Amino acid sequence: MQNSTSVTPYMSSNLREYNRIYKEVNDIYRETAARFGLSNSAFDILYTICEVGDGCLQRDVCDATFIPKQTVHSSIRKLEQEGYLTLSSGKGRSKHIHLTESGHILLKETIFPIVEAENEAFLELSQEECKLLLKLHGKYVTALRNKFSKL
Repeated sequence: MQNSTSVTPYMSSNLREYNRIYKEVNDIYRETAARFGLSNSAFDILYTICEVGDGCLQRDVCDATFIPKQTVHSSIRKLEQEGYLTLSSGKGRSKHIHLTESGHILLKETIFPIVEAENEAFLELSQEECKLLLKLHGKYVTALRNKFSKL
């Protein structure tokens, strides 16, 4: 007989498999960042600079990574102290992030190889598979955001 206080898993097999894949992808990035000597937040900041461009705003990093503003601010300050970034004032209180020469080297040695590997991984999918993957993942995220907003 089952204990009345135990909880039976309430997750569908699809949800369990999606969660496993999602967590595995996160683990791949975490392990790779660590191999390059980067914290998760430093990796995300450098990755965003690679994606958005040198001179992007701290707000751009927050928007692209979904990392809290204070965490981004602290990580940017650490990268600045290490000599990889400088900040310049923008409109109002906004700050532009600029790579130093050391920062450009760090980006080329860490983020560029990762982006190259990501692009190569996508090339292992057909164009149709790639479009379907992105379409379905986007559809799931939209549905999830909608359902969560009703909680």
